[in-house]
Amino acid sequence: MSPARPRTELLAFLALLGMTAVWGSTFFLIKDIVTRIPVADLLAVRFAIAAITLVLIAPRQLRMSSQLFASGVLLGLLYGVAQLLQTIGLAHTAASISGFLTGLYVVATPLLAGLILKSKITSTAWLATILATVGLTVLSLRGLSIGYGELLTCLAALIYAGHIVALGRLSEPGAAVSLSVVQLLIITAVCTVAAAVPTSLSRPGIQLPGTSRDWLIVVYLAVVAGALTMVLQTWAQARVESSRAAVIMAMEPVWAAAFAIALGGEDITVRMIIGGLAIVGAMYLVERAPRRQPVTELA
Repeated sequence: MSPARPRTELLAFLALLGMTAVWGSTFFLIKDIVTRIPVADLLAVRFAIAAITLVLIAPRQLRMSSQLFASGVLLGLLYGVAQLLQTIGLAHTAASISGFLTGLYVVATPLLAGLILKSKITSTAWLATILATVGLTVLSLRGLSIGYGELLTCLAALIYAGHIVALGRLSEPGAAVSLSVVQLLIITAVCTVAAAVPTSLSRPGIQLPGTSRDWLIVVYLAVVAGALTMVLQTWAQARVESSRAAVIMAMEPVWAAAFAIALGGEDITVRMIIGGLAIVGAMYLVERAPRRQPVTELA
């Protein structure tokens, strides 16, 4: 094992952790802005700005192999469809239940990795997955009934898990920006089509932010929580196994709770403490577990 390997793994861990922190910071922003902009319109504008940002910053990254482009298209379709299903489902279920059901990708990821990639999941990884799921349950769930919104959200979680597994398999060291650009362009296309369907019946075009404050929120969602996090996830998942990545990504609701307390005026509850500690414990387990050789090094 090279001496650079542990340092690279640590950086990948920190990249995923930073990504979840950014995702967690968007919860109360999105909750506010979707009262003024339709969800599909917001997603279309957000990911369009994210894609344009990456293209302007790194135009040379548009040169890529046809295989890498095809990988980006597949990944973008998975992520875009999952985004739409999650947001449509959110309109038909409580936010806490949506957060819990979406977080079930933590369980679905190792299952899919084992089924599709024939990956052997260690007992430690399964223990961490169960512990993270318990944490998500305590942190998010307050009663559950299965209806239209819940079913859509469960499907979104399954597709998110597929995206995590596929990204771990298809991401290549050194190609994070190129793969991110293609993903963002495809996500934009998917969301734009979804936004255009009801638009053609009721209003002309996609609705844009109407105030400078809303534009600032959208730019943050696009540049920081869109372009930057996509690059971080793509880069990190070329170096971290999918099941480990999913457990680390379960930190998102912990960060969301922390930002809600710090900036949203919410009170700390016992549920937050117990759920957060369970997820942090799961993350500790996967980081302490023995490493297998990453997929990218086997290819």
